[in-house]
Amino acid sequence: MDALAHHIQEEVPWCKLFADDIVLIDEARCGVKEMLEVWRWTLESKGFKLSRTKIKYVECKFSGGSGEAGMDVRLASKIIPKKRSFKFLGSVIHGDGEIDEDVTYRIGVRWMKWRLASGVLCDKKSPSKLKGKFYRAVVTPAMLYGTECWPVKNFHIKKMKVV
Repeated sequence: MDALAHHIQEEVPWCKLFADDIVLIDEARCGVKEMLEVWRWTLESKGFKLSRTKIKYVECKFSGGSGEAGMDVRLASKIIPKKRSFKFLGSVIHGDGEIDEDVTYRIGVRWMKWRLASGVLCDKKSPSKLKGKFYRAVVTPAMLYGTECWPVKNFHIKKMKVV
């Protein structure tokens, strides 16, 4: 993949690649359109294709400036649908920079891991010390994955502590 992408990779974080997921970031839609076209051309010249049904974009307005009104993001002739958020590497990226959706998702993941581990954690034969280590090694990391880069607010912290 490095040989395929070395000449189209930008400086981090403007272009992120993981497995078959590509995240293109630019300050303007026209920049994203140009990068998308470069990726499409490069991949197709090597025999790969971008999925025209799975591709989406999120417009982030962190500075509060006005967007580019009336400008669509297109791949060839297909208009790319605009979304409010997307999931990348287990985190929910929201267009307005808020993390409420990601906090809720991480809490749900924690409860899912708790349910999966309840056989060990609720077993009366297992020592309490082992249960504590198991909880800290399996359940807690599932909830805290990706949180080190969150712009947290006090109510997010309270919500996570309650869980």
